[in-house]
Amino acid sequence: MGDLQDAGGGPDLPYQEKPSSLDRLKKAVIGPPRDLSDRTVFQRLSVVAFLAWVGLGADGLSSSSYGPEEAFRTLGEHTFLALPIAALMIATVCIISACYSRIIARFPHGGGGYVVATALLGERAGMVSGAALWVDYVLTITVSIAAAGDALFSFLPSGWHEIKLPLEVILILALTTLNIRGVKESIITLLPIFLLFLVTHIILIGAGIGVHASAAVQTATVVHSGFRDGLATLGGAGMLLLFLHAYSLGGGTYTGIEAVSNGLSIMREPRVATAQKTMIYMAVSLSIVSGGLVVCYLLWQVEPAAGKTLNAILWEKVAGGIPGGHLFVILTLFSEGALLVVGAQAGFLGGPRVLANMAVDNWVPRRLAALSERLTTQNGTLIMGGAALAVLLYSRGDVHRLVVIYSINVFLTFSLSMLGMARSLLSRRSSGKPWKREFSLFAGGFLFCITILFVTVFEKFGEGGWVTLLVTGTVISLCLLIRRHYRTTNAKLAQVYAILSDLPRITDKVPAPIDPTLPTAAVLVGGYTGLGIHTTLASFREFPGKFRNVVFLSVGAVDSGIFKGEEAVDKIQDRVRKELEKYVDLMSGQGVPSTYRLAVGTDVVSELEKLCLDVAREFPQVTYFAGQLVFHRERWYQPILHNETAFILQKRLHLAGRTVVIIPARVG
Repeated sequence: MGDLQDAGGGPDLPYQEKPSSLDRLKKAVIGPPRDLSDRTVFQRLSVVAFLAWVGLGADGLSSSSYGPEEAFRTLGEHTFLALPIAALMIATVCIISACYSRIIARFPHGGGGYVVATALLGERAGMVSGAALWVDYVLTITVSIAAAGDALFSFLPSGWHEIKLPLEVILILALTTLNIRGVKESIITLLPIFLLFLVTHIILIGAGIGVHASAAVQTATVVHSGFRDGLATLGGAGMLLLFLHAYSLGGGTYTGIEAVSNGLSIMREPRVATAQKTMIYMAVSLSIVSGGLVVCYLLWQVEPAAGKTLNAILWEKVAGGIPGGHLFVILTLFSEGALLVVGAQAGFLGGPRVLANMAVDNWVPRRLAALSERLTTQNGTLIMGGAALAVLLYSRGDVHRLVVIYSINVFLTFSLSMLGMARSLLSRRSSGKPWKREFSLFAGGFLFCITILFVTVFEKFGEGGWVTLLVTGTVISLCLLIRRHYRTTNAKLAQVYAILSDLPRITDKVPAPIDPTLPTAAVLVGGYTGLGIHTTLASFREFPGKFRNVVFLSVGAVDSGIFKGEEAVDKIQDRVRKELEKYVDLMSGQGVPSTYRLAVGTDVVSELEKLCLDVAREFPQVTYFAGQLVFHRERWYQPILHNETAFILQKRLHLAGRTVVIIPARVG
């Protein structure tokens, strides 16, 4: 079938007229297929700024349940440093958000740090950024779910803590299922939780700061005396190291900012304006909540207690003494735990999109770019869920252990994005267009992020940060090996079949019209390549004098690299049609009557099956030919990197009583 075996990675079900019980259960859980012929399907899948804020901004807001807490805990008795940490947190959010708002305008189709680094710094820099970002998204899911467990069990008896880890496993499985159903469905389902968190926290933070507003002068005096005593006991260098260490452990607060840029493809048109508005919503809400919490910890002199988060202790201090306050505290803690589950959405939204973008560029298996019949990156979603479960079980859901290995990678991605934009703007200085202001922003953002990256690696390395670097390095190595395999395979195929791409014509006469009653070869092809030509010629060589017609069949695979808007399906059809017309012209030059049939879909095997059965009704004496890569030395990883569409389709058509001949395409 030519190079079609690498076109998609849909579910491999045997041919059957009636859906099985498993098929019916699957449809009930994840929903019916989307209709690609409906030109409004993309519009109905996309989300407005407010819903994007819920789905993507929830990661930043939910991180307020552990990011500020980890920073404040690290200060120990030197809580006077809380104010500068709160100020630096807000500055970090504002600087990175401002930079990414401009990145969104420069890259309106999304892709985040991977696309930015690839376009501006080169393919390998992009791959490093993508690998780092993928690991960070896995940790986003795990940390969010583990912190959700801590928040929810803060107001439950200690005897219940035995079921915390099993509950966290169930939550990851539930989110995986929701995201297979679709982005918009998952966001709308979780919307009430987001609103509850926002309302309760604004009320409590406002009350927490407002109650102590009259004691601002006294608080300033305490901070000043603490700073003076800290200099005497720690020294200037010691105080700086403590400050940087505390700030680095709160680094998980900023991981959600990149998600807006990476998730641009789900935004409602005008996409750039929607994404930039989402960025503003997220930056403002994240600054208020994270900075406000650190200030409240200081004002209310919050101290750690076993079995409770600092937020739980703070809310009890703020509202515990008023009528109905205890119930309000429980409601607030429930909203924290629930929003942390929503925050894991950023990992499920961003992670599969990073994998899909990298799959299009052959850094990871190509099937990770395939869309399911629900138009979601199902394979990537399953990988994210599986990886998050593995990390959760490895860490036993210990948030303090997870936070140490968290946030290193996101600052690597931030730094590469800032560097790429600054370099691009610097190259425009001779164009006459304004560039200095934006260059200053990105140059400052790069210095800011790279400094935080080095400090975070230095501070966290011995405490477990090396695990993140080891895992990320392993992912990078795998990406390099996969890319080399695809390039080597393509080069060998191009070398073997190069002569076929320029096959000489043996006649200029127009062939006779196709007679559907005569024996017909139906050749399944992908693009117009040597592989497809090889399959076509082999069908005539292996059965000399048998076939009088040839019909070329092809399916345009709708994957995440293509499905960018309402015109995507039309563009795919046009591309596939042009490729098929080349095959028809080729066979006309050989004097063979030929035509083509095409379809468009996300599940290549199912669409081909339907196409073949339609052709069988039109051409009763049809025999199908499909090409399949055959390696001289079989390896365990080859089925993962190359779909075996020909074999799957052969089984389905055999069950339908049709003959399929597989033509080997040997790879040395």
